[in-house]
Amino acid sequence: MTEEEARNWVREQFGVSRETQLSHFADILVAGASEQNLIAASTLGELWARHLVDSAQLIPLAVEAKGLWLDIGSGAGLPGLVVAVLTDRPVMLVEPRARRVEFLRAAADQLGLADRVEVIGSKVESCRPKQPAAVISARAVAELGKLFAGAQHCTDSSTVWVLPKGRNAQSEVEAARRTWQGAFHVEPSITSPDSGIVVAKRVRPR
Repeated sequence: MTEEEARNWVREQFGVSRETQLSHFADILVAGASEQNLIAASTLGELWARHLVDSAQLIPLAVEAKGLWLDIGSGAGLPGLVVAVLTDRPVMLVEPRARRVEFLRAAADQLGLADRVEVIGSKVESCRPKQPAAVISARAVAELGKLFAGAQHCTDSSTVWVLPKGRNAQSEVEAARRTWQGAFHVEPSITSPDSGIVVAKRVRPR
């Protein structure tokens, strides 16, 4: 997917005004990346395809789940801030690193999203949302079993997990099934055809 194709995809899926707002976030991200290692410098030329659309493609996979979107290990706001820009959902960003927390709070404020984006400066194990998350995402954080164990207290039986997992998606599902049960399937990534996104529902320990 080229940068032009990525921007066109966002425009078609979410509209021109959302694309414009996402472009604002892209500028914030590039500026922040010059001050701390938010994303690999080698990927800045592919920002829309490699990071923004790679995050945005999670939204249609959980469109039926209404309510709080909880993003674990938000880092540069991928996918959490992208979700907040492209939807009207309440979003909780969980990030233990202090400088990333500062960046996320400043970015949410600059984007006019501070009223529905909450940034929690801790690991997810210490996070206590006021209501169960409707959706949980985590991009390049931990293997499935650890994610389920760490965030289970933030969920209920209707929570949808959308978890980009690269080439190891299917093998991670098979490993997680030894100790976790639920409905699991792997969606192909639109930005990288050999990568997969694990979509999981009704996740509970065996």
